[in-house]
Amino acid sequence: MAGLKEIRIRIASVKTTRQVTSAMKIVSAAKLKKAQDAVSQIRPYANKLHGILTSLGSSLENAEDSIFTRQREPEKVLIILITSNRGLCGGFNSNISKNAARLVHEKYSDQYKKGNVSFLCIGKQGMRQLKHLKMNVSDNNNDIFDNLNFENVAAIANQVMADFEAGKFDRVELVYNQFKNAAVQIQTTEQFLPVELGDNTNAKNNADYIFEPSKEYIIKVLIPRILKIQFYKAIIDSFAAEHGARLTAMHKATDNATELLNYLTLQYNKARQASITGEILEITSGAEALKG
Repeated sequence: MAGLKEIRIRIASVKTTRQVTSAMKIVSAAKLKKAQDAVSQIRPYANKLHGILTSLGSSLENAEDSIFTRQREPEKVLIILITSNRGLCGGFNSNISKNAARLVHEKYSDQYKKGNVSFLCIGKQGMRQLKHLKMNVSDNNNDIFDNLNFENVAAIANQVMADFEAGKFDRVELVYNQFKNAAVQIQTTEQFLPVELGDNTNAKNNADYIFEPSKEYIIKVLIPRILKIQFYKAIIDSFAAEHGARLTAMHKATDNATELLNYLTLQYNKARQASITGEILEITSGAEALKG
């Protein structure tokens, strides 16, 4: 059994750790509430816009006239991986990074062998994971979380759209954690560019709209705006999922620290009792020796 001094040191260390994890849990809970509200506000708007785009696209005869809807052979691929800048959130970052690497090997293996798959990382943790997996990280925007707002996110989306329009990439994929609740994050992969429009044969998508000035003009204006909204939604989703994962991880860490503290306290009491019993036996033995 460990000595009293060693156990006291471990108890003090665990108490400090529990204070830190408990404080991080409280901070994550506050940030999660704010991020969850943002997700609740943006998600219905983004889904409705995407539905309108799909409905419009399914009724357009010349949808291919838009560069952002023109399907082409994916020779050069950009994968945008959204993670977090900080750790201590369980498998939040490692799992989605492995999912991105799996996407490369399963869907874009030929392009990867030719060196035509690159990553844009949003989040330091994902960038570290990809470099460890020997993936090509061409750029990052890790500072976006320092001031997360639509204008800053739209600037990144504009650059990605400009690169796609210039032919630097033939396909752009988004890989991120979608927020469901504090304990569950859904690993999500979405094709960002080119935009996949609705099928003309799907009658459900053929809504009866009146357009001014024309369908073609509206979709030309709508597509860049919808892409920015979709990109912003993905980052907000990941941001909320991060705090949910960290809240869960810190909750478990606090519970584990409490359990370990209880165990160490029991061990300390046992060791202290054994020490006291040993001292009493020594005193008793000494007294008996003096009588003899």
